[in-house]
Amino acid sequence: MFKVSFSLLGLSAAALSVMSCAVSTPQQAVTVKLRVLETSDLHANVMDYNYYTAAQDPSIGLARTAGLIAVARQGAVNTVLVDNGDLIQGSPMGDYAAHKGLADGEVHPVYQAMNVLQYDVGNIGNHEFNYGLDFLQKALAGAAFPYINANVYCAQPQCWNGIKQGEHLFTPYLIKDTVVTDTAGNQHSIKIGYIGFVPPQIMLWDKQHLTGKVRAAGIVETAIKLVPQMKAQGADLVIAIPHSGIGSSENPGDANAENAVYAITRVPDIDAVLFGHSHSVFPSSRYSDLPGADIEKGLLNGVAAVMPGRWGDNMGQVDFTLSLQHGKWQVTDATAKAIAIYDGVKKAPLVVADKRIHTAVQQAHQGTIDFMQRPIGVASADMYSFLAQVQDDPTVQIVANAQIAKVTAMLPAELQHMPVLSAASPFKAGGRRSSPTDAQQYIQVSAGTLSFRNAADLYLYPNTVVAVKLSGAELKDWLECSANQFNRIDVTSSAPQQLINYEHPTYNFDVIDGVNYQIDVTQPAKFGRDCELLNATASRIVNLSYTDNSGKVFSGKALAEKQFIVATNNYRAFGGRFAGTGSEHVVMELPDSNREALVSYIGQQSGYDAASGQYSGQVNPAADNNWRLLPVAGSAVLDIRFSTQDSKTAEDFVRRYKQWPMTKLGTDELGFAQYRIELQ
Repeated sequence: MFKVSFSLLGLSAAALSVMSCAVSTPQQAVTVKLRVLETSDLHANVMDYNYYTAAQDPSIGLARTAGLIAVARQGAVNTVLVDNGDLIQGSPMGDYAAHKGLADGEVHPVYQAMNVLQYDVGNIGNHEFNYGLDFLQKALAGAAFPYINANVYCAQPQCWNGIKQGEHLFTPYLIKDTVVTDTAGNQHSIKIGYIGFVPPQIMLWDKQHLTGKVRAAGIVETAIKLVPQMKAQGADLVIAIPHSGIGSSENPGDANAENAVYAITRVPDIDAVLFGHSHSVFPSSRYSDLPGADIEKGLLNGVAAVMPGRWGDNMGQVDFTLSLQHGKWQVTDATAKAIAIYDGVKKAPLVVADKRIHTAVQQAHQGTIDFMQRPIGVASADMYSFLAQVQDDPTVQIVANAQIAKVTAMLPAELQHMPVLSAASPFKAGGRRSSPTDAQQYIQVSAGTLSFRNAADLYLYPNTVVAVKLSGAELKDWLECSANQFNRIDVTSSAPQQLINYEHPTYNFDVIDGVNYQIDVTQPAKFGRDCELLNATASRIVNLSYTDNSGKVFSGKALAEKQFIVATNNYRAFGGRFAGTGSEHVVMELPDSNREALVSYIGQQSGYDAASGQYSGQVNPAADNNWRLLPVAGSAVLDIRFSTQDSKTAEDFVRRYKQWPMTKLGTDELGFAQYRIELQ
């Protein structure tokens, strides 16, 4: 101390003056802007192309998302790009690659595309396991970027790459030294930590591939264990990439939760959560009522969070402002948003495709087009929707059967005691009847061998399978809203009366399978087309009943009080318009599309025999007639009419399958055939 003091005394006044200036000058703040980009749930949708309809589709595909990535990179000095998983399965291109197989050293089509974009890291999704571990290992070998997953462990004496029992099957997390440029133009190195997770339910969903080979731990418990390790190893920024949906805000502590993002945001030292799995978009108005959600800034419990839809329809973007304070990087601000590739209202693309992606997968693209002609099963009868609005219908029946099969197989144990019903509607039954082309908008799938393209005809929309829980009373009101499809018939009038209310969209005419009921079209509608209440005392749904496996029949008060599971789609389940729907009723949200469930059901029912290359069975789409129109009583001779396609195929189908006497009257100005239906 004294030596220092004497040395200071010996300094010249000029030197002291200089030192004084140096000490008093404040250190210039260092600020870095960092942009993190995310893709998720691509499901092998690389091309902006619909293989079911054999047409370009600008609303999907990594080729379009790549255009957003390019724009986002141009607008930021520092960017990194991550993928959340569910990559190699879920589209015809994914099925094609799995069917063909991968030779040693061959690069999977999705990685042919992704390697062009220079990803920094990828996370494992649950659908990565669908084709087995051997196929997954070959696929991952083609990725020019590292992969992470923290909650899947080797469960056999030795797994791939020398990994032993009890060890992580994948690299649990990465801490990457990333060179960034601050706002003053100077370079720094930031340690960015990435940690990934997958739903532990993979052990149920792909048990045939994983039992005895791997085990999966809970997402939250793994995060709590490993995030402190990442910080101890010097991670300046921790980015969680869970392949998991938001989950419960009321009970976020479920150790084995499939959807655990809400709970993840409460784990200390996680700076952002880039998630997926549910095929939804966050931030969005859909989650505006979620506790802790800041939709404007894209925060969940104060943590930047983004989920970019599915099939490349959105890109996730998190923008950080980082400040170097006392030698440590601190997050001083963060925002998140999902950016769409397509305007669904204006039906217009918002970005051009990256032609490099087209070029990279051109061979696989053509192979997939050819692959789409392959059979998926055999149908025992025609599936036409010509009568779907006036009686139970095979095109709706087969979808209902497929949804019941899928949801029944996937229900958690605590719900398996409940009856599983299914809600499905005729998506293609004459369009909006506003132009001559609408008369051609009917499903037309003939008996015999079915292809993937037939599945697109049977299920038009890219919905995903969701299950809701409701009471019998809510079930009845759901059906009352559907029954708005019918005009009220005046039993005292002999003038022509149109049976169908064409202001009610066909996709809002839900048939609920698994119960029996009739519709009395002489009564007023209780609800309007959007389930707005019109007449609280009205009741068109009559003779509603449910019969359990023992033969016991529930009706009236007993049915109203009974609880049911209804298999439906994400559009209906989260819409909240129909009774028994809305997020509070959702008990299971699957990432599988309804179309995928349909294809799987057709294949299972048809019984493909690999030895002979033939199908040993057939799927029977015949309607079970669980709903009917109630016969109309009245003194007048009624003239009730409806319209359908004017074609020989339609005419033959009506003649063969009609449940009521029907007489063709002629053709209207839009080209529809007019029929009289005898309901008396």
